[in-house]
Amino acid sequence: MPLSERQLAAFVDKHAVQIPYDTSPRHLAGPGDARHVTHGLAAAGWNAVSDPLSAEIILASPDLRHRLQFDPQSRTSAWWRLRAEPVGTEPGWYAEFGELVPAEVLAAFTDALIAPPPQQPDPWQQVTSAGWHHEPHGARSPDSMCHIELRPLSEFHDQPSWHIETREPGHGEFPGPRIWHAYLDENTPAHLVSAFLTALTDRSPLHRGMFERTGHYSAVQEPSALRPQQVVDAYATRIKHLRARTRSARRQQTKPATAPAHASTAQPAARR
Repeated sequence: MPLSERQLAAFVDKHAVQIPYDTSPRHLAGPGDARHVTHGLAAAGWNAVSDPLSAEIILASPDLRHRLQFDPQSRTSAWWRLRAEPVGTEPGWYAEFGELVPAEVLAAFTDALIAPPPQQPDPWQQVTSAGWHHEPHGARSPDSMCHIELRPLSEFHDQPSWHIETREPGHGEFPGPRIWHAYLDENTPAHLVSAFLTALTDRSPLHRGMFERTGHYSAVQEPSALRPQQVVDAYATRIKHLRARTRSARRQQTKPATAPAHASTAQPAARR
């Protein structure tokens, strides 16, 4: 079923009375509201195919190629799983994300899946411009708690895969406990990788409520200059744009193909 006004109203009811705090860096901002992801997909026509009384949510794309699973009772550290089935010459792919991945960062990934950008920028461009430090095959955040790694080829994989981890500060060569992770396999489209990394390394803060969970106690929170209604309005605008882009894409798919004009090798037609 499409995203309903009642569902949107439930989001508004929560956030319209929640004083927003600018929370940074993003990799420590905490999970936020999962509806940033699920509402965006529902606005694009994805359907819930899970048991409505279950804590698990499974959404399927209209063409049934893509499937998102959100399982807050998962026995593993992967609460979000996104799969794409192979179609024609396009390979299938898989991505997973831990519990404390900020929903807004994951939503950038799923928004790019719904409406691919016109260009596919270099995934490293935003990472380096955001001040993250270069490492062999990757980068790390200024606080050294989040690492992005493009793991090289191996006997099991013919292309590199992406591994992102946020960890507690370690001691010497020993890394601290993991806070969250993300894994994007070797076939994940480049524009989706770029969207995720761009949103993750963006220096602008995310908005969290005063007592809302963050990813780590070292996250910095300051009262936001935005009013609660502005946060809600920005959310509603994003949903509106996703709906419009989805309708536009569907119209393009259903347009009858225009017959190409036959090129003539003879002399040009006479002028009238």
